Amino acid sequence: MSVAKKDYKKITTKSLVDMKANGEKISMLTAYDYTMAKIVDTAGVDVILVGDSASNVMAGHETTLPITLDQMIYHASSVVRAIDRALVVVDLPFGTYQSDPKEALRSSIRIMKESGGHAVKLEGGSEIKDSIKKILNAGIPVMGHLGLTPQSIYKFGTYTVRAKEEAEADKLIEDAKLLERLGCFALVLEKIPAKLAQKVAESIQIPVIGIGAGSGVDGQVLVLHDMIGMTHEFSPRFLRRYMNLYEDMTKAIGQYVSDVKAVDFPNANEQY
Repeated sequence: MSVAKKDYKKITTKSLVDMKANGEKISMLTAYDYTMAKIVDTAGVDVILVGDSASNVMAGHETTLPITLDQMIYHASSVVRAIDRALVVVDLPFGTYQSDPKEALRSSIRIMKESGGHAVKLEGGSEIKDSIKKILNAGIPVMGHLGLTPQSIYKFGTYTVRAKEEAEADKLIEDAKLLERLGCFALVLEKIPAKLAQKVAESIQIPVIGIGAGSGVDGQVLVLHDMIGMTHEFSPRFLRRYMNLYEDMTKAIGQYVSDVKAVDFPNANEQY
């Protein structure tokens, strides 16, 4: 059942909580640069995630682990300059928050001061609660992330669905409630069973945004480059491609090459 959308001129963390309370679904996409972020914001997306997935789609790494804090700040600052409406959430990259709460706070402060982002996102539950507390105590909004946590890929050994077994599912629910108690304003659930994700969303008051977590949550997030079909190697079940830009761009660039070779470009109207 669709719900009438409120016209939010500027999305804040409170806006997202209100949207959940009012039954309005939250839209979230990644962006990593000014031009793409401008388009995403203009199209009306509620939350832009400057994800550490930039490590994959922008830099070509196999995992999210190599991207640095400086690189995340560069991408985030580019995105923030493009934004009029969306809330900008920035991933804390691997190694900047897991083991030392003071380092977590320093990393978060750098992101907020140097990029102008509106919030940070961390992967994990009880293992990183001290880091989350430290960041929140400084007044920095935190979005949590449970389920498949790509920064822990070498621990998992696979990108398969998480929390299918009862013990892991129980821990996920406990961690979600913990993140809410700590003060996180929202939570991402990645690649877990849809029934479990819905159970989590119904058990906490903060918004739950899913990726590969079914429709029973409070919103959805996808990687922009996957959603518009710029990437073509990655085809998980949860991904819907709304365009096929890989094919369209390849054809367009190929046509440009042909036109240049044939001296068809530039024509008489395209020169001075």
